[in-house]
Amino acid sequence: MFVFILKRFGVMVLTMALTSFLVFAVMEFSPGDVARKTLGPYVTQEQVDILYDKLKLGDPLFVRYARWVGVLLGLIEDPLADPSLGLGFEDSRGHRYFGNLGFSTLFKEPVNNIIWERLENTGALAGLAYAIIVPLSILFGVLSGIREGSALDRGLSLTGIVLTSIPEYALGVFTVVIFVVMLGWLPGTSTLDDRSGWSVPSQMVLPVLVLVMYDFGYVARMVRSAVIEVMGRQYVRTAVLKGLPRSTVIRVHVLRNAMIAPFTVILLQIPFLISGVVVTEVVFAYPGFGRMLLDAALFGDITTVEAATLVAVFIAVSTQIIGDIGYMYLNPRIRFT
Repeated sequence: MFVFILKRFGVMVLTMALTSFLVFAVMEFSPGDVARKTLGPYVTQEQVDILYDKLKLGDPLFVRYARWVGVLLGLIEDPLADPSLGLGFEDSRGHRYFGNLGFSTLFKEPVNNIIWERLENTGALAGLAYAIIVPLSILFGVLSGIREGSALDRGLSLTGIVLTSIPEYALGVFTVVIFVVMLGWLPGTSTLDDRSGWSVPSQMVLPVLVLVMYDFGYVARMVRSAVIEVMGRQYVRTAVLKGLPRSTVIRVHVLRNAMIAPFTVILLQIPFLISGVVVTEVVFAYPGFGRMLLDAALFGDITTVEAATLVAVFIAVSTQIIGDIGYMYLNPRIRFT
């Protein structure tokens, strides 16, 4: 187990290194001067030239990437913090520490101050949605799978397909029209500001509802397919012929084996709910991680985009490691070496 986790950790570090380099290279070679993109559109050419020399942007790409990694690991100071540049970038943690993600030109703050706050907001939204999606999908997926072809199965399958087919923005518009415009029960935006006259919990309802509706059908159909497959296996038929109660057969022989295949799908919802809910956050003006990444990309805030990409990759790879470990406990026949 220890060797397996160590290997997977090595793969995670390598994946993050390669991803960070690719993102760094893309941002460096995207249209526009790096110095001007860093300073923003409203600066003089003299300021751009000073920053170009300070960042040594004429150096080869690998040298600049190594310098960026050095800032991230706390080996060198962030050159943008140099007072002679007049940028006014200040970090209460200092300008040389491990995990220094740089300064955001969009938010005019250290990226660490922005990204973790936005991750906390998205984590709350994702956690609520995930806590509803998983048990609901498993419950209805199992009920549909053990009653294949029944009215319940057809109804759940149709509902799942319809909900999965509707884009997030359309679901957001539909819910706003119904619960905000027609009924007036809920606010149309989720800014997490209770001064708007709506409590924070009430502002969370519609974004969570949209995510649950969009994701529930897909996960439930995966669980249904796995249950149907396991129900047709020989050991399940043998258990039934032995006279075991149906509830025991489902609980002991069906559920554990049926959950092996959907386990990956269920875990993959974590990175989706963290970094893939941009549309939902934009529709409801939710101050989350996905919306931050979109705003930074549109503004050209390369430092924030690079940092957000690292965090998103870390979440995705960590989820895969957890999934591999979970396989071992769900199916003891699987051995990792």
